[in-house]
Amino acid sequence: MATLLSSSSLLFFTSPTSKLPPPSLSPTPPLSLSSSSPSSPLSFTLSLSPFFSYPTTSRRHSLSSFKAKPITAEKKKVAIVNTNSGGHAVIGFYFAKELLGSGHEVTIMTVGEEVSDKMKKPPFNRFSEIVSAGGKTVWGDPAEIGKVLEGATFDAVLDNNGKDLDTVRPVADWAKSCGVKQFLFISSAGIYKPTDEPPHVEGDVVKADAGHVGVEKYISEIFSSWAVFRPQYMIGSGNNKDCEEWFFDRIVRGRPVPIPGSGMQLTNISHVRDLSSMITLAVENASAASGNIFNCVSDRAVTLDGMAKLCAQAAGCPVDIVHYDPKAVGIDAKKAFPFRNMHFYAEPRAAKDILGWNATTNLPEDLKERFDEYVKIGRDKKPMKFEIDDKILESLKVPVAV
Repeated sequence: MATLLSSSSLLFFTSPTSKLPPPSLSPTPPLSLSSSSPSSPLSFTLSLSPFFSYPTTSRRHSLSSFKAKPITAEKKKVAIVNTNSGGHAVIGFYFAKELLGSGHEVTIMTVGEEVSDKMKKPPFNRFSEIVSAGGKTVWGDPAEIGKVLEGATFDAVLDNNGKDLDTVRPVADWAKSCGVKQFLFISSAGIYKPTDEPPHVEGDVVKADAGHVGVEKYISEIFSSWAVFRPQYMIGSGNNKDCEEWFFDRIVRGRPVPIPGSGMQLTNISHVRDLSSMITLAVENASAASGNIFNCVSDRAVTLDGMAKLCAQAAGCPVDIVHYDPKAVGIDAKKAFPFRNMHFYAEPRAAKDILGWNATTNLPEDLKERFDEYVKIGRDKKPMKFEIDDKILESLKVPVAV
C-alpha cells in the first residue's frame, strides 16, 4: 500500500524550477551481494523529446500515434531501491522477478536491515525467490547507497521507496554520478487533484505541494532518460497492506460491511504483476518511455459496493452492506475504511499508447487468490475486535450477531 501532460508525444510539467544542493550522507556498513546471469528478450523503441512547464488546467490529448517499435533488447543491469513497509513494497518484489524472467540482471536494495522483524513478513520473506532466480538482495540506508552498492554498475535504477525529495535525492544523485542511463520513480496517483471529470489521466493537474511532485520535477531536470509511475491500490500474492482483507474480516464473520457514502464511488485496484510488467516495458523501451509519466493502474474501475460484493463472491459468503455518513456518525472515514471516500480512479492511457502495454487484472479471480491465502494463514479464525464498526452500527441502529 501524482503530473505531466501529454500533447502528442510531449509531456508538460508544472512548478517553478529549483536547484537543490547535493545531500549530506552519513555512513552505514556495506552489505554483501549474490549474483545472476540471464538471456535477451524483445523490446521496443521510440525517441521522444520532453519539454516542461507547469499546467494550470488539465490537458488530455491522445497518444495513439506514438507506439513503440519492436527491436531486440539488450540485457540490462537494474538496481531497485525498495521500501521496507506499506503496499508499495510488493512492487519491487514483482518487478525484480519480472526482470529476471526477461533475462535482465537485478540487484534489489531494501531499506533497513535483513534481520529486522519487517523482513519476516511478505513480500520480504519470499526474497529467496529473487535469489534463486539469479538476483542479488542487499539491505541498507538509501542515503548511503554508494557504499552499499560500491563498485557495481547499472543501466537503470528504480526508486520504489521515497515519497519526497530529501529521501530520493541521494539515490538520484548517486545514479547520476555513476552514469546510470535511466532513472525510474514510483510516485502515486494520490497526487492528482480531485476532478469533476474522472478518471484521472496523464496530464491532469496535481497537488503542487505533494512530496512526489518535487521528486518528479528533480529527476526530470537531472536525467535525460527518466520515467515516472503513479500506482493506486494494488492486489497480489505477497501484498502486506490490508485492503481486500478488511472486507474478508467482516464477511467471513457474518458482520455487516460499513461503507461510507453511497458505495458508488469508483476506485482502481490493479494486480501487481501488471504494475511490474509496465515498468519492465519501460526498461526494455527506454527511449519510448523517456520523459513520460504513466498511470500504473488497471484499465477497469470498481465501485466500493462492488468491491464488497466481489470479496463476498471470492469467500463464498453472503454480504450485508451498510452505508453511513462519517460526519453524522462522528468518525474519521480514513480510520474506519481502507479506501478513499471519493472517486479515486485513473486510466493507463500513456502505457497503452506509448509502451503497447495491456492489463491482465481480473479482480474476481485475483480476489479468489487472495482469499485462499487469507484462509491459509488462518486469519479467518483469528479473534478480532471491530470497535469503530460497532460505533457506526450502533449509531445506525444496525444489530450485530454475537
